[in-house]
Amino acid sequence: MMKAKTQSFVALLYLLIASSLGILLRLFPIIDINIDYKFFVHTHSHVALLGWVYIGLTSLLFYLYIKEEAKRKYTKLFLFTQVTIVGMLISFPITGYALFSIIFSTLFIICSYWFYAFFRKNNNLDKDSSALKFINTSLLFMIISSIGPWSLGIIMNTLGSTSHWYKNAIYFYLHFQYNGWFIFCLLGLFFSFLEKHHSIIPKKKAVSFYRLMLWGCVFTLPLSFLWVKPHVTIYILALLGVLTQFFALIQFYQLIKHQKSFLKEKTTPFFYRLISFIFVLFTLKTLMQSITVIPYFATLSYQIRDFVIGYLHLVFLGIISLSILFFLHQNKLLKLPKVWISIYLIGFLFSEILIFYKGFCNWQQLSIINNYYTILVLISVLMPIGILGIFITNIKPTFSNLKEPV
Repeated sequence: MMKAKTQSFVALLYLLIASSLGILLRLFPIIDINIDYKFFVHTHSHVALLGWVYIGLTSLLFYLYIKEEAKRKYTKLFLFTQVTIVGMLISFPITGYALFSIIFSTLFIICSYWFYAFFRKNNNLDKDSSALKFINTSLLFMIISSIGPWSLGIIMNTLGSTSHWYKNAIYFYLHFQYNGWFIFCLLGLFFSFLEKHHSIIPKKKAVSFYRLMLWGCVFTLPLSFLWVKPHVTIYILALLGVLTQFFALIQFYQLIKHQKSFLKEKTTPFFYRLISFIFVLFTLKTLMQSITVIPYFATLSYQIRDFVIGYLHLVFLGIISLSILFFLHQNKLLKLPKVWISIYLIGFLFSEILIFYKGFCNWQQLSIINNYYTILVLISVLMPIGILGIFITNIKPTFSNLKEPV
């Protein structure tokens, strides 16, 4: 049987690869590298989303909620999923979006459907729990997001890759991946953490928060399409989504405000501060996403690439990656030494500041500081260094003990 510790270690390996590829991409403005930049962007994004995040989340779902008698059946699915990810890791740098990378991407989507069916059939979650609501919805959003990739082939053959429909299909996929599948799954894990330790959660507030998040996710989808200056109806739906999401944030704050003493009791001071930092990032993400409902900022976010990169990294490297690492640590699937997490956080924070700084300079038509790209690389390299430290720390614990953590 493929142990959850091993799965988590594999996910961490993908994070190390993805972060190392990120440094390679940031070297492009500094030195001459004889590789196709666009091909490696595709590799970086696919390994990050489908390797690190997908495997990290499914490892947690497997460990926490799959019935013991069903766990042995999962090995085949896990190994087949790795074949598709490694296939993308090899094919994307060589060919970009071409025959083999498309085949492996398609097979990965089929594996995600397979996981959804496996989880629905074999989970042991309480049917009335808030955790189940969020996790089931997250997996549904994962399925819905795949409409984007499936539609790309049709769009390319009819309208071409320069059509705005092509980009909107990609934005559709990304929206339901990170606002749907990833965020909802992490919220499910958070509620499960509270429920497992018998923390008191007001039922009405939890249900209200779930509904607000659900409709907020659905109605903020039009935010991804405002760059084409659509019909006024799309703007109205986007505004409705922003308002719903704002009320969801308030409801979430009220929920976790009453959990402070519980969280302090169940975590160390360092990891309590980490949870608080993740909530700050979640608030920033909500506010940044919300201002794009204003046409000027919708156009600005599309025109200035650094704002988009900074926002996506805030979500993926900040909220999602830190949350997954926290839950893996909390469930004793990975050891997270404070020194290595701190190095990662320093690299993340200062690289974000530099990226948004460059975006601001482009917006205001200001000159950037000398040696900007070199400084960005030197700061960003702290992230793979931190991940490498965590990776090395977990080699022996992963493979020396064949038993699952209690």
